Amino acid sequence: MPEENAAAEVTAAEVAAAEITAAEVARLAGVGRAAVSNWRRRHADFPKPVGGTETSPSFSLDEVEHWLRAQGKLAEVPLRERVWQQIAAHPGGAVVALVQAGGALLVVRDRPTDWLELTAVSDARMATLLRPVLDQALGARLGPGHALAEIPPDPAAMPLLRAAAALAAELGARQAFEFLLGRHLDANPRQYTLTPDGLAALMAALAGPAARTVLDPACGTGSLLRAVRGATALYAQDSAPELAALAALRLALNGTPQVRAAAADSLRADAFAQDTVDAVLCHPPFNERAWGHEELAYDPRWEYGFPARTESELAWVQHALAHLREGGTAVLLMPPAVAARRSGRRIRADLLRRGALRAVVALPAGAAPPYGIPLHLWVLRRPAPHAAPPAGLLLIDTAALAADDRLRSVWPAVHEAVQEAWSAYDRTGSVAQAPGVSRVVPVIELLDDDVDLTPARHLPPPTAGGGPAELTAVRERLGETLGRAARLTPPAAAAPAGGTVRPPMTTVGELARAGALELHTGTGGGTGSAPVLTEQDVSTGSGPTGTLAPTADEPVLTAPGDVLVPLVGGAAIARVVDEATAGAVPGRGLALLRPDPAALDPWFLAGFLRGTANTRRASSHASTATRLDVRRLRLPRLPLAQQQGYGLRFQALAEFEDALRLAGRLGEQLVQGFHDGLSDGTVTPE
Repeated sequence: MPEENAAAEVTAAEVAAAEITAAEVARLAGVGRAAVSNWRRRHADFPKPVGGTETSPSFSLDEVEHWLRAQGKLAEVPLRERVWQQIAAHPGGAVVALVQAGGALLVVRDRPTDWLELTAVSDARMATLLRPVLDQALGARLGPGHALAEIPPDPAAMPLLRAAAALAAELGARQAFEFLLGRHLDANPRQYTLTPDGLAALMAALAGPAARTVLDPACGTGSLLRAVRGATALYAQDSAPELAALAALRLALNGTPQVRAAAADSLRADAFAQDTVDAVLCHPPFNERAWGHEELAYDPRWEYGFPARTESELAWVQHALAHLREGGTAVLLMPPAVAARRSGRRIRADLLRRGALRAVVALPAGAAPPYGIPLHLWVLRRPAPHAAPPAGLLLIDTAALAADDRLRSVWPAVHEAVQEAWSAYDRTGSVAQAPGVSRVVPVIELLDDDVDLTPARHLPPPTAGGGPAELTAVRERLGETLGRAARLTPPAAAAPAGGTVRPPMTTVGELARAGALELHTGTGGGTGSAPVLTEQDVSTGSGPTGTLAPTADEPVLTAPGDVLVPLVGGAAIARVVDEATAGAVPGRGLALLRPDPAALDPWFLAGFLRGTANTRRASSHASTATRLDVRRLRLPRLPLAQQQGYGLRFQALAEFEDALRLAGRLGEQLVQGFHDGLSDGTVTPE
């Protein structure tokens, strides 16, 4: 058999063996995940699962393609999906496939003429000719002795590389690799600890525009170094060989700087021990006990003190300082406990005395994993010999900037506030004090028994009411809101003229089966970066405050007219989604009802779902909680015109409720503001 035909057969077998999840089926067909669930229920000939689990099954790619085409739901698999499925089905694993594809994409970008010549021959011949070309391309960008896996001279690997090159022609080489890497990261959310792009950009900005050589000793997938602008050389090291390889290719495809990547534990086997750089950016592993405490006791990097076994983060801090040139800057992402643990107080004190630690920034919760903790940024500077250390430490707390709002929308304000305060401090050694946000604290004030560097403990708290002018504004707004609530007060209730008439009833479950509405259960997870509406948000009428849990599923996003119902707690609550809360992911414990506007009025639906008797009838009681079966909730069968009449009344009640809720919040703010103002002297009792 000719070698070309053998390669084609291997490729066909690989594609036939490829498995995809329901979320990937949805991507192929360009529909939502719910549509795939409906197909599985309604079509007996939909392909049966071939793997996965009962709750997360996988299907044969070949069988799904045939079924979609037979149903007229798919004309051709998009190229990006085809390439991704080849990556996912690679016998060596997705990481090996990504490294192979990334190497080919580097050749496509840097040596396009050579690539065209390679693709003009058979797969077998291409595999033979590719190795020297690839070594030259990798050597030119990554230097000699790079640790990337080599492309095996196996014709079976060549179709993937040809497909990746075709995707590069469509998207660009860098964008093609970013897409494939992003799909791999989305499919394995628990395998990697990622640094969000916004945080990476802030850390790179704090390192300064003059940084030409930058090191990340715990590089992961290279997100921090990718955010650096204007560098001439990037140094990346990670203990996981696959991450070092992916980061090296990602950085090589991202720009023109020279890239040096190494696969080894930076603390135990520093690959760049002889190198100093302008800046170090690092998101180190947190709370590691096995970081090398025993074997590194006499390491010269511990210039500021030997870290305790429980202080691995302070080992990374000193590793970063050891690699800085004189005056160089390091920015590290740290857990907040490092600023206050007693076991690290001596090292913190020496960092302060010698002027190495310049700023501690408390970020809002949700800035990076673990998302429930408000992490810190430490900004450090390699002290010059005989130079006087700065007299104060810059402390910034951004929690107030992100209060009661979604982090995605306020992150630009967080970035700007932090960078502005750091720039002013870096130039002059001082910054205008902002109560509750920023202050330069004298070092002597911090050198007590605890050396606690938590920003919130050293910043003057902002007055809850903001002072007399702000309290006056709150009082005026409260008066306006109370007036609005009075105008929205419902008219006197009246009994029906002909007595109570009960129309025929239906249930949410029956409406869902009839196609009058779609029913989804919130998970709070999925791909992308959409905010999450939590049960608390729905109950209080606030905007989305939750953070998306990364999973491989395509999330269902709220749209205007959707109705959200909490499933736990027993309270009669139903909220209609408006433009302000559209585009969010329903969180756990929420049901999303999406009515067909030609059959159901959303306000009519939400109003009847809030009936107390209705909620009691549809609830079941466990030992510690009440759970609502939303399918059992009832509402009358009425023509759309009559529904809209009810809907207008229910909508007016919701506006009245919102006004009362706002008045309550403003009243609490006014009362607390006066208490604080009177107690701290900013308001007089007269």
